[in-house]
Amino acid sequence: MPAPDQPDLFGDEAVRAEWPAAARRASQPLAARMRPRNLSEVVGQTHLLKPGSLLPRLVAQNRFGSLLFYGPPGCGKTSIAEAIARETQSRFVRVNAVMSNVAELREILAAARRKPEAATILFIDELHRFNKSQQDLLLPDVEEGTVRLIGATTHNPGFYVNPPLLSRSHLFRLEPLAAAEITGVLRAALTDAERGLGARGVTAEDKLLSDLAVLCDGDLRRALNALEVLVLGLPERAALTATELEVFARERRIRYDSDEDEHYDTISAFIKSCRGSDPDAAMYWLAKMLAGGEDPRFIARRLVILASEDVGLADPQALPLTVAAHHACDFIGLPEAELTLAHATLYIATAPKSNSATLALGEAHRALKESPVQTIPSALRSKSGQANKRIGQGQGYAYSHDFPENISGQDYLEKSLALYIPKPVGWETKIADRLARWKELKAQVRGAPTAKRA
Repeated sequence: MPAPDQPDLFGDEAVRAEWPAAARRASQPLAARMRPRNLSEVVGQTHLLKPGSLLPRLVAQNRFGSLLFYGPPGCGKTSIAEAIARETQSRFVRVNAVMSNVAELREILAAARRKPEAATILFIDELHRFNKSQQDLLLPDVEEGTVRLIGATTHNPGFYVNPPLLSRSHLFRLEPLAAAEITGVLRAALTDAERGLGARGVTAEDKLLSDLAVLCDGDLRRALNALEVLVLGLPERAALTATELEVFARERRIRYDSDEDEHYDTISAFIKSCRGSDPDAAMYWLAKMLAGGEDPRFIARRLVILASEDVGLADPQALPLTVAAHHACDFIGLPEAELTLAHATLYIATAPKSNSATLALGEAHRALKESPVQTIPSALRSKSGQANKRIGQGQGYAYSHDFPENISGQDYLEKSLALYIPKPVGWETKIADRLARWKELKAQVRGAPTAKRA
């Protein structure tokens, strides 16, 4: 039990100390036992925790409000929240948004109002799982300072946290841990007899622990849990070898979600790599999406868009090739369709690039928006039907095929606009030359007598 003059860090809702502390620790997973006890023990996140930065200063002065920690699994969101509670001697109430409901939330907030001296920190894990009404319920107590909210989420708060709650909180983005940082924690866990696995006397080479860290993709919790399973599967004082690690490596799963941040961030990196003409990066992000279970048709659709948006007339073959790749994904299916996507990706990444079609369309939209809509010249209007013929629509149209190189000298807008500007890249170089030639020819035709007008 906590001392009478010390707030209970774990709140009234937690299990009381009926077990000895050592027994409780032994029943916890290794990742929970090895949690840092203060901010100085937190591994990684130096951009947030280095001396003199905002978060440590707020905690040291105990003057922080509500905090939002946004980052991938196993990067230290919960560890930092618990360390903050310990350093500020605050009452710490932990809620998982998946398991909680409005009734529980009301009860927690009411208890915090009854104990204002306890300086309650309400930690909500997976905050993005709370719906709008649950998040709105927090607002009055967050506003009044009855509780200091620390929310943890793996999802972009801009999409999943209500704007009023977001505006009342400091947002901190956490990054995946580096393999070297994870390796250090794994070594400490292997040798720590009090909180870690040191009592078993299992040994492991640094290279093997480093390989395990790499396999865990910046997720420290996953790495510690994997180490615990591997060590407990060995006799005491044995050596952890590559044979045991191979079993874990075969079961490795790429961290990837089908409709959340990883999905959008990875396809963004893929698109920008193709646009930036880096075939190696494009193939890497393609492989990540495929390994993560992305729909191949989604990737193919993005390639079709790239063909027009970024390659365009610099290589007119890009569009039919990517459309063919999209069709192939439909009737071939995985895994063979991976080769088709690789083919199309490399074609787009190595093709000359021109966004002239994108720019021309944008300029046309701008002209329509900012200027009066131009009247269609009478000579260009349809003369189908008796009524159109009687009012003279279509008269004076010069049939292009009656003129050299199909240039009649006629205008097709009442007021000329320069919307399309070809780039001197790939096939578009020839288009630029052709347009320059036609411009000269049009001027010549206009200066000649108006013969052969249809």
